Amino acid sequence: MNRSDVLVVGGGPAGTALAAELAALGLDVQQLAPHGPRPFPATYGAWLDELPASVQDGTQAVWTDVRVYTGAAPTPLLRPYALLDNAALLRRLRGRAEWRWTQGAALCAERAGDGGWAVQGTQGERWQTRLVVDASGHGALMQPLHFSGGPAPQTAYGVVARFARPPISPGSMSWMDYRTPAPELRRGEATFLYAMHLGGERYFVEETSLIARPAPSRAELRGRLLARLGAQGTPPLSIESEEWVAFPMNAAAPTPGPVLAYGAAAGRVHPVSGFQVAGALADAPRVARALADALAAGTDAAAAGWQALWPPDRHAARRVQLLGVEALLALRRDELPPFFGAFFGLPPADWSRFLAQDTPAEELARIMLRLFAQAPGRVRLRLMQAALGHPRLGAAALGAALRG
Repeated sequence: MNRSDVLVVGGGPAGTALAAELAALGLDVQQLAPHGPRPFPATYGAWLDELPASVQDGTQAVWTDVRVYTGAAPTPLLRPYALLDNAALLRRLRGRAEWRWTQGAALCAERAGDGGWAVQGTQGERWQTRLVVDASGHGALMQPLHFSGGPAPQTAYGVVARFARPPISPGSMSWMDYRTPAPELRRGEATFLYAMHLGGERYFVEETSLIARPAPSRAELRGRLLARLGAQGTPPLSIESEEWVAFPMNAAAPTPGPVLAYGAAAGRVHPVSGFQVAGALADAPRVARALADALAAGTDAAAAGWQALWPPDRHAARRVQLLGVEALLALRRDELPPFFGAFFGLPPADWSRFLAQDTPAEELARIMLRLFAQAPGRVRLRLMQAALGHPRLGAAALGAALRG
């Protein structure tokens, strides 16, 4: 039977980052994933200033011309945005230390007689460890997440393609483009274009539904993307790869359990932006240190990890963020562009802090009040209705604002 100090379930960037930090602290780490080490397949973008310094040079591209379109004219965001180089990120993390990577999938975990854990694999394998970390993504194999009213997903369909005519301004990145050049884009859920110029004729273009219940399907978003590109006279010449994204945005702060979750499995997806990877990379050293100290002292390592990952101030902030989620879900399709027009009309320090992973509840609430004051009348009414419809979340936000 395989034995380790820590068994990390999941082969994505969150689990790999934590495994790397744990191994660098001298722990015997085993990482379990359905595949061997390989570059992460998804497209990961992040604000450059939110990436840890150790990985900022592991980017595929960085744009200083970052735009949002909530009307005909662009709003420049004046904040550098990065596309991660997934192969370089994996090399950097794997270069931190040595640990075992095992190909397989976990079925369940149960307490062992020595106080540790026995993890059973889907093919009958068994692994023994002192601590289990579930970094399996939003599926959360061992620590189910809670979603008020059910999961509210973000979905997106994108392609890397070559274009004869640029679909966005060369050298730029469109973080959110709510313009509707095709009739298909004026029906159903409001979706936006998220796009990056990758150099030369290559662009990444993605039609995105930020959050919806129910969410648009892959086929619907693919049709909307192709309709958008065709209507603006920029159909792709050739498609190199496709990407489909679907994950829930509205996870509540989880209740700590005997298995530590990490990354998306721990509900660390930002409820408004959908970002998670930069936060997981930044959290990894602190969480790893808490786990290593607890294991060395013979105390409850899972409890120490939960405390490091979800301290009380993060719980409070999540309650305020979830009010923002309910506000987004309450807005009609024609109200989303003016809402984000008001949001990105706030001082850059405000909207940047609202989208950050670790902004305190008091500051989030104050920013929400400023946004409420600046929003158009019909949007302001919808925001008020969302707060009244969720009195617990509204009271948490108001209380946080008053405390601040």
